[in-house]
Amino acid sequence: MATVDIIKSCIDSIRQISEHIQDSTVYLDAGSTESFQFLGAYPILLELGARAICSLENMCALDVVVDWNSNSDPARKLVVITSSLLSDAHRYILRCLTTHQVVRQCIIFTSISETAHSAFPDSPLGPDAYHEYESLLVQDYEELVKKSRTKPGQGKLHVEDGGRSGFPSSVEDVLNLEASPSGRDFYENNPLDYVEQSVLKLVVSVYHFPMILCPISPRVFVLPSEGLVSEAQLSTKHEDSISLGLPPLSTGILSDADDVPPGATLTAHFLYHLAAKMDLKMEIFSLGDMSKSVGKVLTDMSSLYDVGRRKRSAGLLLIDRTLDVLTPCCHGDSLVDRIFSSLPRRNRTISGKGSGSQFKLGSFYLHRAPLDVQIPLARILDEQDWKIDNFSLLESVEAFLCGWNSGNSDSQLSDLIDLGQKIHDKPSHTDAEILTGSFVSSENFLGMPLLEAILDRRTKDGALLVKKWLQETLRRENVAVNVKSRPGVATKPEIRAMIKALSRNQSSLLRNKGIIQLASATLFALEESNYTQWDAFSSAEKILSVSSGETSQSLAIQIGDHINKSALLGSRVNKGKREISKGLLSLQDALLLMIIGYILAGENFPTSSADGPFSWQEEHLLKEAVVDALFENPSVANLKFLDGLREELETNVVSKIKSQGTAEESSELDIDDFDDDQWGKWGDEDGDDDNKNEQVYGDVQLKLELRDRVDNLFKFLHKLSDLKRKNIPLRDGSLTMEANFDEDRKGLLYKLLTRVLGKYDVPGLEYHSSTVGRLFKSGFGRFGLGQAKPSLADQNVILVFVIGGINGLEVREAHEALAESGRPDIELLVGGTTLLTSNDMLDLLLGDSSCF
Repeated sequence: MATVDIIKSCIDSIRQISEHIQDSTVYLDAGSTESFQFLGAYPILLELGARAICSLENMCALDVVVDWNSNSDPARKLVVITSSLLSDAHRYILRCLTTHQVVRQCIIFTSISETAHSAFPDSPLGPDAYHEYESLLVQDYEELVKKSRTKPGQGKLHVEDGGRSGFPSSVEDVLNLEASPSGRDFYENNPLDYVEQSVLKLVVSVYHFPMILCPISPRVFVLPSEGLVSEAQLSTKHEDSISLGLPPLSTGILSDADDVPPGATLTAHFLYHLAAKMDLKMEIFSLGDMSKSVGKVLTDMSSLYDVGRRKRSAGLLLIDRTLDVLTPCCHGDSLVDRIFSSLPRRNRTISGKGSGSQFKLGSFYLHRAPLDVQIPLARILDEQDWKIDNFSLLESVEAFLCGWNSGNSDSQLSDLIDLGQKIHDKPSHTDAEILTGSFVSSENFLGMPLLEAILDRRTKDGALLVKKWLQETLRRENVAVNVKSRPGVATKPEIRAMIKALSRNQSSLLRNKGIIQLASATLFALEESNYTQWDAFSSAEKILSVSSGETSQSLAIQIGDHINKSALLGSRVNKGKREISKGLLSLQDALLLMIIGYILAGENFPTSSADGPFSWQEEHLLKEAVVDALFENPSVANLKFLDGLREELETNVVSKIKSQGTAEESSELDIDDFDDDQWGKWGDEDGDDDNKNEQVYGDVQLKLELRDRVDNLFKFLHKLSDLKRKNIPLRDGSLTMEANFDEDRKGLLYKLLTRVLGKYDVPGLEYHSSTVGRLFKSGFGRFGLGQAKPSLADQNVILVFVIGGINGLEVREAHEALAESGRPDIELLVGGTTLLTSNDMLDLLLGDSSCF
């Protein structure tokens, strides 16, 4: 039987819509772009006959000029692939159509099903969403075109109130769709454009395309960061919620409620259609309240039609992220986690979605960091290694621009040519942007996906594997590298030398871009600044773990020590003294360590009160340390509880620095510099005292307000320390994290899979009956034909999906659990809402998504 391969399933889904892709201009929204990049799907789209592949949110009138599959006729078919609601993508689709008025057929693929459209609170469409939108888009488009043709001199196409569709208005520069001068001139000078004055109508078709996800490997995936399923809230604000981006605590209440958060509903629909596309019949198991809600929606979606179809049986295990908040907060031994934490990310394509121009968390949307890491290749390659080839490419582009429509004096064309000239004179950081690369998971080495291979390895072993791949590639390219190599060790100088050798020219760079990008990312993660920062975190977490096994006082002292050190570090930075020892942790880092410390304290010093795991005296000292640290360094992080107060705190810090600088200058004046005329100024001392008193009074008031905010922060920390008691599945202790952070410490996913594959009972694990099971239970069971409750370990395919997100360490531990079970016949797939780093967790718990 064929193995389950998520990448292959996604690519097969793209090939199934090949007839629509043929001879079309393809527009991808931000979520689809991220998904197709991880899939490596761009060459496939071109192979299927796409004229061009463009960004939906950043469309341009010149997109139709880029024609990879040459054809003399202009592209009259537009394909839009979106991971958002049709109402959210509407403004961008409308802009494409009004800009490219040669288009006669528009085909839209959305990953959100019709049922999910009608169930989502922010969607104006009903159960027949696709057909509704087809007619509404045509109405809006025809009205816009009619207005533009009645006013031929008009430069803008105005969409009043979102058009006839009644969709919410967007920002002015989006809904007042502007046709650029270059685009208008192109169509006016194009002799083929006269046919657009005919009465031909636009034909719109909407289809469901569920396979929009980001596969890190053929068996590990997450959802696109700017796709609706990932951005939808997983929790509403109530006493059991800790973050809008994480499920609430599993107290046994939410699973019985009718009000399911939009993120849970969308997750259920996504998993249902994913299983259908992969021909899998799911036996559903859940652990946690949110997972139970998703399992119930999935069970209700199953129908009698699924019974007769010949599908491969598989087990689906749903897990709430809030059952283990600790693991993604910590810095484990994982090369993939180091890479995603160290490398910069792409900026978000759009600021937000929903009914307004502002990004509103109250509109059921979250702000996730893009998964697309940016690999700064130019920092690794010397200028002489790539500058000549890179500039020759720019000159080729300039030659193309000059040759294209040379009789056209359009200013936009001149600007593009001038831009190419200016690039030569720009500083090196602009050149670095040209060479920025990113991961593509389907890029392989000898048939093995690169990211999949290093997912199962620790940092040292992963770096060594990357070194071996580089050596093999150099042998294949017949390139010699003069560098000392130590067996069993991957050093930064030799990795850098091999990367440079493989990037000696453009052809070699393109042939080996997969291994070059991965090796460059590995090298960047191993740089001293990133490496020592990670190790400092890991060491601090181990010390906190050891202290939590002793007394609450020792743990509180360790937490306070980190806060005080970070405050001192921040004050030195504020004063401009940046000669700081490497590896020191910032206040933002100290706050994350405080979260870890409180979770550990809750596991080791449980209490039934709401006052937290520490004594009043211990917590009072911690509060004062946090107040003092934030008072001196208010802008260290995006902390939601400082909203409305941060500006005053920052102003206070600036004024203090200025006054200190003035005092230092005046103290340097010699007493002999004073003359008799200055004695009269001594009478102003009373006035100076008044100013000082006002400043002191202002500081006291500001500190009192800050202390109130910090009190709320510690109430939230009490909730985090109570995770073990409030999360029902954790109460018996069988799934609780170990106290010590040694090399063998394992997270929840490892412990859960170990118990499940060993066929041990798991408290709180619920089985959701399949359609056949419900039939036996409701009818045939009366005649003695009852069905035994299945075990997840009986399945040959197991899909584990963590609602709230996963990290690389958990994936490695999940594979370790499978290997230790002695079940090589089981195929394990791991998925999650998003890929979590420790910074992501800090943002979810204390940033804009926080629930306190």
